[in-house]
Amino acid sequence: MHWLSHRLSVLPNTFLLAWGWQRRVLCVLCGALTALSLPPLEASFVLLLSFPGLVWLLDGALEPGSTWREKLRRGFAIGWMFGVGYFLAGLWWIGAAFLVEADRFAWLMPLAVLAMPLGLALFTGLGVALAALFWSDRFRRVLLLAACLTLADWVRGHVLTGFPWNSFGYGIARFEVLSQTASLVGLYGLSFLAVALASTPALLADVRPLGQRLKAVGSAVFVLCAMAVFGMVRLWQPAPPATDLDIRIVQPAIAQEDKWRPDLRDEIFQTLLDMSEAPLGGAARVGQKRLIVWPESAVPFLLTQEPGALFRIGKALGSSSELVTGAVRSEPGAVGTSYYNSVYVLGSDGTVQGIYDKVRLVPFGEYVPFKPLLETLGITNLAGPLEGFEAGYQPRVLSVSESFSFLPMICYEAIFPGLPGDAAGQPSFLLNVTNDAWFGQTPGPYQHFSQARLRAIETGLPLIRAANTGISAIIDGRGSVVARLGVFETGLIDGRLPQRIGNTLYSITGDLPVLIVSIILVVFASIRQYNRDSRKN
Repeated sequence: MHWLSHRLSVLPNTFLLAWGWQRRVLCVLCGALTALSLPPLEASFVLLLSFPGLVWLLDGALEPGSTWREKLRRGFAIGWMFGVGYFLAGLWWIGAAFLVEADRFAWLMPLAVLAMPLGLALFTGLGVALAALFWSDRFRRVLLLAACLTLADWVRGHVLTGFPWNSFGYGIARFEVLSQTASLVGLYGLSFLAVALASTPALLADVRPLGQRLKAVGSAVFVLCAMAVFGMVRLWQPAPPATDLDIRIVQPAIAQEDKWRPDLRDEIFQTLLDMSEAPLGGAARVGQKRLIVWPESAVPFLLTQEPGALFRIGKALGSSSELVTGAVRSEPGAVGTSYYNSVYVLGSDGTVQGIYDKVRLVPFGEYVPFKPLLETLGITNLAGPLEGFEAGYQPRVLSVSESFSFLPMICYEAIFPGLPGDAAGQPSFLLNVTNDAWFGQTPGPYQHFSQARLRAIETGLPLIRAANTGISAIIDGRGSVVARLGVFETGLIDGRLPQRIGNTLYSITGDLPVLIVSIILVVFASIRQYNRDSRKN
């Protein structure tokens, strides 16, 4: 038994006793290991190694008697280096976008690939620093760490324009039964549970009676089982019958370097028309009302300035179809022309029935923050017109086929949890058009798809997703994939729109419950810390 106990203590002691450069390396490695839980690998088991490692690193760095300044400094350093490893390993693929027009942007690739992880890791650093301030040797420290990292993730998703990409909850989202919990607590609640449950094995190394340690781990197993049971019950319930609206998703798989070539303009447009008119397949029904969906900025020109194009679209649609397509929209102004990344709804005669302008623009992709300063350094937006896009006024619900409505989400708008307040409870489905061709065969399109899928689970609304180069899909309100096309597959999806499940608890409460619980845990830890300090004095 002594030999076994010695063996089991080797791994924790490696982290607890690490110092200087060894601790820094372990921090970065734990963060990078955590990123392996994300798509496309989705090796969720690594969380049971990386988060206990983070707990042990904090245990070893926060010695008894440390001042609050030392706790903050050491906690921030550990959290920041963990975040650097996590975001560098999880977002390195962003560099692929800078190679599409390498003559203009290749020089920015190293800066972007390194600068983004360094910046995003500040939030992780602040979260771990807050946890370190009230750290203890008690079991509840794993709940404190989960609460602080959840709050940091929420702030990351809201500061400036927000960037909640690869929140920790996505590390367990591959498990369909576990991801159903997002219908109760949303992405950030899933992140809280992922961190808390994955950190619990660290408690086995505590210097406490074995029975107490097993009880703590058993509590985590109970929560995990409860999540699984809830997920199975939700998935086993009979699916509501499909609606009467047929869907055709067009995935043309046009390479980004070809997309805006003037000599290919007509060919690309004709490809979209031909695919829209192709014979029906899948679950499609002859003569049924149909919604055809093209990807983000599918049309390689200003759609409303080409009457001939609208006529050709109307002819291709016929009398029983409507079209939703992404397209660049222009609007003359007093100073100059403004451009918008938009979604159009076109009726069966090719007339415009509705427009949505993208509200959340991609920083440096579609617009340049601090534009006057950064343009002097040669930094411009990657996509769209040289002037950059203007942001739309607000999210809005659009109508199709008289009795159906949808909430449009263009590109990375699908990574933001929940529904905007004015859209809650209204749409029949979510619609995400995107163009991930910028990122080729990297993890980017897989991560983007995983995040869009979680929006369906959170809201109980089916998701229709049209991506230029994939992944396109029809997804029901429980996140189950009805049909999909892979990355760089050229093809069509013909199917029926799933019925909405109904309002989920999360669609009603939003992030407020998990924020309240996280704040209460931090306040409780601070009171306990104050009482301990008072007794010492």
